[in-house]
Amino acid sequence: MSSLTVVDLGTGNLHSVAKAVEYAGEGVSVRVSSDPAVIRRADRVILPGQGAVGTWFKALGAGELRNAIDEVIKSRPLLGICLGLQALFDFSDEDEGTPGLGVLPGRVMRFSPPAQTNGLKVPHMGWNNVNQSQQHPIWKGIGDGERFYFVHSYYAVATHQEDEIGGTVYGHSFTSAAASGGVAAVQFHPEKSASAGIQLLRNFLAWSP
Repeated sequence: MSSLTVVDLGTGNLHSVAKAVEYAGEGVSVRVSSDPAVIRRADRVILPGQGAVGTWFKALGAGELRNAIDEVIKSRPLLGICLGLQALFDFSDEDEGTPGLGVLPGRVMRFSPPAQTNGLKVPHMGWNNVNQSQQHPIWKGIGDGERFYFVHSYYAVATHQEDEIGGTVYGHSFTSAAASGGVAAVQFHPEKSASAGIQLLRNFLAWSP
């Protein structure tokens, strides 16, 4: 039986993610944990998060938990969700500037007044289209332009076009899905995105980078 760990950093509805994965992958053993040993033993890892990136990194720390995540990034499939996508980039403007994990070159910024002047509110909350910038295994069976559920005030822009596999427009375009090596990440919430979100989780469970 394959195993998956949802990393618990105290941010977000982690058990909703776990339940969605259990539904998507029959026979998959799913755990929610912050134990580095449990994370290291998992075949796949999901790195979720909501809220502020500074709080997220404070919970991650610089000890064994951080080391375990660094090892997973280099050795097995990992899916970042929402703040879990933003944390993979080089730097976030949130919390007076926060260095990221540096897996994906790029920057995370706050939605600016131009979005608001178009009558759009911040946070970006609700359903929006994801345009597939590139083919990737997580898109199998998901149509280009499919709608997913978003909740966020900050957005990422990938430096390298080849790292962006999905883009979304909210006032302006931003990177809503990215991938590099065995890491894939999405700004939206698959666990809140009905059948398309379940299909994406199912694709992640089947992905062999």
